[in-house]
Amino acid sequence: MTETKTKNGTEQRPMVNRRAVLSPRVDVLEQPDKLVLFVDLPGVKPDDVELNFEKGELTVRAKRDLPKRPGRSLVEQFETAEYYRSFLLSQDVAADQITAELKHGVLTVDLPRSPAALPRRIGVKG
Repeated sequence: MTETKTKNGTEQRPMVNRRAVLSPRVDVLEQPDKLVLFVDLPGVKPDDVELNFEKGELTVRAKRDLPKRPGRSLVEQFETAEYYRSFLLSQDVAADQITAELKHGVLTVDLPRSPAALPRRIGVKG
């Protein structure tokens, strides 16, 4: 990176616009009545998360913007990033009952099973 001089002689570095696409870490738990996903999205705000479920595929997209801080930056290692991850799930998910919550950088997604997919005991007459 090269440094430039302004009219008053102060040094400025050129702005670099980079955006990485990250695949967030995920834990998936199976419970009798649902699946639960825990998606690691540090630095992401709830308004910057897009969650879609269509034809058995769950897609998570999110973005993390750099915070604006006063002062001259000496070292910058935080960068703007996009998160993307998709999962192929069975059609047994009750799409109208999916819920999601983002707390402390972790997105929790509850994917309830449809009633027809839940295990049930069938009585036998004799």
